[in-house]
Amino acid sequence: MAPMTTRGFTSDNASGAHPAVLAALAAAAEGHAPSYGADPVTAALDARAREVFGPDATILPVFNGTGANVVALGAMLQKWDAVLTSEHAHLATDESTAPQLVAGAAVRTLPAPDGKVDVADVAAVLAADDGSVHHARPAALSLTQSTELGTVYRPEELAGLVAAAHGHGASVHVDGARLANAAARLGTSLAALTTAHGVDVVSFGATKNGALFGDAIVVLDPALVEPVARLRKASTQLASKMRFVSAQLLALLTDELWRTTAQHANDAADHLAALLRSELGLEPVHPVEANAVFLPVPPAAVGAVTAQLPVLAWDRPAGVLRAVCSFDTTEEDVQALVSGLVRILG
Repeated sequence: MAPMTTRGFTSDNASGAHPAVLAALAAAAEGHAPSYGADPVTAALDARAREVFGPDATILPVFNGTGANVVALGAMLQKWDAVLTSEHAHLATDESTAPQLVAGAAVRTLPAPDGKVDVADVAAVLAADDGSVHHARPAALSLTQSTELGTVYRPEELAGLVAAAHGHGASVHVDGARLANAAARLGTSLAALTTAHGVDVVSFGATKNGALFGDAIVVLDPALVEPVARLRKASTQLASKMRFVSAQLLALLTDELWRTTAQHANDAADHLAALLRSELGLEPVHPVEANAVFLPVPPAAVGAVTAQLPVLAWDRPAGVLRAVCSFDTTEEDVQALVSGLVRILG
């Protein structure tokens, strides 16, 4: 089969797999191993996760990010509860009815003009709950890191949000599909953006950062380990040959490969933003703090651009396109995109 030649910026899901991840998969395929996570690779991953996230951490591999989010929330919430999240969060916009169908949770959104929810808004909603049975109880806060608009929560922002949630008896979940990109941008560890602030559960993304398939739930509250493990099975997210998901996660968590891949993607986004400014005079719509660049174009040009270039129409009426860089984005990829924009936009 001929190799894929189309290289795109529509999503970091468009990229392939890192060679180290492929090598780990090949190694895991040698011989036989016990199923459903009773294998040596998964045991090694669990030990490594405790080193990365802290001694109380338990990592449970799953098939995808939606599965990680809804299994985590299902373990954190009762059937009469709601999760608070950003108006842009995948939970509210891109996970169909999975939060309701699988987790049985209502989703309440908060304004987030730059992708990040404000601690005052979170505290106000939680404080306003009067315990009425006529309304879903806001019992969890879900934060996306980095956000869907490519911005990043700073440690002090996380500390305030977690304190506000916990102060009202709500748990905190982090949708970390791009947690690696946030940590790389801030120069912190993964634990410094999660465990250090008392986050209860993390959906840790691997697919967008060099894995072939699979993500993980990192449980930081020991009381939630059994509920998450049981719901993982009940929600069809328990892999029989789990070693193949675990091997990829272990590869990314070894020698901080996650940081190398995320840093490359972030650097590519910075370079793209710089070229957009210098060659087209375009200023990104949102701060470029991770690996996504949101660029403004005339609304009438959105159709032509997306038909000819591998970018996503994020907001057609407003003329906003999204370009997401990956662990393997090259200088040639970035230059080709900018040259295409110059040609189309003049």
